[in-house]
Amino acid sequence: MKLIFLGTGAGRPTLERNVTSIALHFPERHNRFWLFDAGEGTQHRLLGIKQLKLSKLDRIFITHLHGDHLYGLPGILTSRSFIEGAGKLTVHGPKGLRAYLETIMEISQVHLDYELEILELDGGQVAFEDESFRVEAEELDHRIQCFGYRILESPKSGALDLEKLAHLGIPPGPAYGKLKRGESIVLEDGSAIKPEEVLLSPQPGLTVAILGDTAPCANAVELARDADLLVHESTFAAGMEEKAEAYGHSTIAQAAQAAHAARAGCLVVTHFSARFGEEDVERMVDDARGIFANLHAAYDGREFEISAASTKVE
Repeated sequence: MKLIFLGTGAGRPTLERNVTSIALHFPERHNRFWLFDAGEGTQHRLLGIKQLKLSKLDRIFITHLHGDHLYGLPGILTSRSFIEGAGKLTVHGPKGLRAYLETIMEISQVHLDYELEILELDGGQVAFEDESFRVEAEELDHRIQCFGYRILESPKSGALDLEKLAHLGIPPGPAYGKLKRGESIVLEDGSAIKPEEVLLSPQPGLTVAILGDTAPCANAVELARDADLLVHESTFAAGMEEKAEAYGHSTIAQAAQAAHAARAGCLVVTHFSARFGEEDVERMVDDARGIFANLHAAYDGREFEISAASTKVE
């Protein structure tokens, strides 16, 4: 899995930062991807990333209905109708999302050439689940209803024990594939080999927490509990806690404290106020690493390869 930041600014775009959108990219799943929020200009950012094609977009998770997280969504939905092979798309988000989209499409006379499913959330629920992933949603502390999402990857089957297979006299070939798929095989002498006899222990899946706008709250920590990677807003600098509280946001120090409390593996901070230039952000990050060491600032186009051992930054 890989996170690609398409917009990392708060409130309004600047020359350096567009407003909020994050892609969760699955190269191993034929380049399918999900979007988390879609601020104005998101589809322009997508045009600059060749592996993110709208035909490969399966799901969009909206954290809340403030414009800097939402105004790019109608354009994405409309443009996707011009993409050959675009299949069903599901959009998840707070109550009011359906009315927002249906009103825009009715007034603009938009006709989509694919199936659009809109699922509104209540919080404290499973937003999505299949054989590979489970996405949990919890409400955060913001001025309007706002969600954070916890993405849990299913455990991965263990690798084949090649040494044991060689000892049993089983050469590489179709038998390996059957065992990996959970099927038993029969050897020439008539003995059966079950997958559990030659598979190593399963590997736990990865966990990623992507939070919307929030003041410090218990649900933010719970969503991030033991996550391999946490994405947390850092609208304000340390020392601006009073202003952050007034607007339902967090400082970078509060984001670092949440990551520490949750025992997250890596923290990526984003959603920076337009008042901060790039040098300001660098200073803020350096200071906050005193609270949580494995902390990185997102910027538009930055990629994070997610793994349990470490997070590779590009």
